[in-house]
Amino acid sequence: MTMKSLILFACLTLLPIDHLLAATAPPLPKGYQNWKKSVRKVDDNKKSIFYGIHYIYADSKAMQGYRANNRFPEGSRIIIEHFNIKESQNGPVESSKNMVVLMQKDKRRITTGGWLYAGYTAQGKPSGLDPVKNCFECHQKDAAGRDYVFSGIADFK
Repeated sequence: MTMKSLILFACLTLLPIDHLLAATAPPLPKGYQNWKKSVRKVDDNKKSIFYGIHYIYADSKAMQGYRANNRFPEGSRIIIEHFNIKESQNGPVESSKNMVVLMQKDKRRITTGGWLYAGYTAQGKPSGLDPVKNCFECHQKDAAGRDYVFSGIADFK
């Protein structure tokens, strides 16, 4: 083995798998709009990072997790679509989509509680969000006892 190979091998084996996996966001799952869709969620607090209107989509594994008191099986996928708010006479209505977020249960993601977090633009292109700073820090602080997921089964009724 050459010296370069030894150094590369040492670096790769000493890095947590999270860093190797975080290089690229997976493509958004096709047809996720056909998954189970939540009720409309409105956050009209302009200081909130969740300001806007959003919907949650859960695949069949994620729905099993919701039914099991937020204990999600490996591979569960949750998508959140965020929309800007437009005021109308009847209250806030959704305007243009501003981002999409994917959470996928992945036990290899040690630094993010066993979840892959990926952000996308309204057009579905990776946004480059930092999964620890932009996602997991809040999920860990406010939803650790719920398998790091804010939503629950009641959001799908």
